[in-house]
Amino acid sequence: MSKIKKILKKSSKIPVVLLNYFFNNGLCKFLPDEVYLNIMFRIKQGKWIDLDEPKSFNEKIQWLKMRDRNPRYHELVDKYGVREYIKNTIGEQYLIPLLGVWDKFDDIDFELLPEKFVLKCTHDSGGVYICRDKSKINYRRLKKFINRHMKKNYYYSGREWVYKDVKPRIIAEQYMVDESEVELKDYKIFSFDGIPFMIQVDYDRFVEHKRNLYTTEWEYIPAMIQYPTDSNHIIPKPECLDELLDLSGKLSKGFAHLRTDFYCINGKIYFGELTFYHGSGFEKFSPKELGYEMGDKINLALAYGEGGKC
Repeated sequence: MSKIKKILKKSSKIPVVLLNYFFNNGLCKFLPDEVYLNIMFRIKQGKWIDLDEPKSFNEKIQWLKMRDRNPRYHELVDKYGVREYIKNTIGEQYLIPLLGVWDKFDDIDFELLPEKFVLKCTHDSGGVYICRDKSKINYRRLKKFINRHMKKNYYYSGREWVYKDVKPRIIAEQYMVDESEVELKDYKIFSFDGIPFMIQVDYDRFVEHKRNLYTTEWEYIPAMIQYPTDSNHIIPKPECLDELLDLSGKLSKGFAHLRTDFYCINGKIYFGELTFYHGSGFEKFSPKELGYEMGDKINLALAYGEGGKC
């Protein structure tokens, strides 16, 4: 432990910009998870992680990354593997139609794909390509983009261990938009052991990313998590809100924390993804009290091992 403290003490003297560059470009793979996450937390949150008595949402997310090692999680963050869990837990009707799955880009037969579709790498975050017109695809650029993500191990950026051994694959899903005809608003529901607490809605992501927060009764919450909020931007209460909350409760039951993402299209619900570590536990809460309120709802005794469930 003394060695860890020495490393952390030295890191505090390195310019933040330089540290960010090292971390974001995978140049700190040699650091143990606890050291790496402490340095990152210091940069992002301005404090060290209290692993003995974590209190805030972000602190407990770091604790879960380092301590909660349930082998089931690998399947649940795999964008292809999770489909079986969704099918068995809430039903196949909530899945976006699958158009294909491949191990490498060169295996994709684009002639068989429709004019509009979405490509996703199954093992990371950000490896998504939205095709609205197949005739305009720059295949050389697309291949470079997909292959770059296929080689990336998402684990190293935030030490979210569940991604470390997920098999890289590519899937194509049906292209879908909501009533905006521009994007899909995803309803991100923060749940704790089967109890939904708050709903986050991101919008204008391709213009000026904003997000609004709502209670489970669809009351606007005057607070921010990382991105600006706008009380004047009215997002109507989804007609399927009760069903969304019910589905989130079923999917998150037994987990200390799980964010469940859904889309609502013409009154029909579609599953998006499951997230165990929102923002990798680094996003800023304003006011900070919201982060502590959400932290109180994370029961670490539900962790796999570490004295919790097994």
